Amino acid sequence: MQLDHYTSKFTKQRFPIILISDNVSHAANLGSLFRTADAFGVEHIVLGGAAVELGRKFTKTSRATEQSVSFEQLENIQGKIQKLKSENYICIALEITDHSIPVSELELPKNSKIAFIIGDENHGVSTSVLECCDHTVHIEMYGQNSSMNVVQATSIALYEFTKKLTPTL
Repeated sequence: MQLDHYTSKFTKQRFPIILISDNVSHAANLGSLFRTADAFGVEHIVLGGAAVELGRKFTKTSRATEQSVSFEQLENIQGKIQKLKSENYICIALEITDHSIPVSELELPKNSKIAFIIGDENHGVSTSVLECCDHTVHIEMYGQNSSMNVVQATSIALYEFTKKLTPTL
């Protein structure tokens, strides 16, 4: 029998992960980010850049998860990143660079607090934000394309992070 979200045996859990978007602006992507953040127990979302109207497309893709995941909108995220670093968050950017490592190879202590920065749909994480980060990770891809949708990439990385943070029995 197929289970639904009312009958599944998943254990609700919140992880010390703050998802920070560096100018992600498409409503459908933002809605999907909220849905993904809820699915992976993300503690908080910071929408960085110009304020975005969370309209009908957002609502359709978020499926009301903006009501279960706390969030804020900030024009400048660098101050927030510095504050989180002072609170012992490890700042990790998702971007392909000459210094990035595969997300699967990143080692994280079980008690880590993560500030996870993702970039906009066209240009990725800005250079000035990358310079603030402790680590830069990428997702290994095996086709011709060198990028994927920001929400898909975020989902893969959050899966890897939560596996690393979940205590083994």
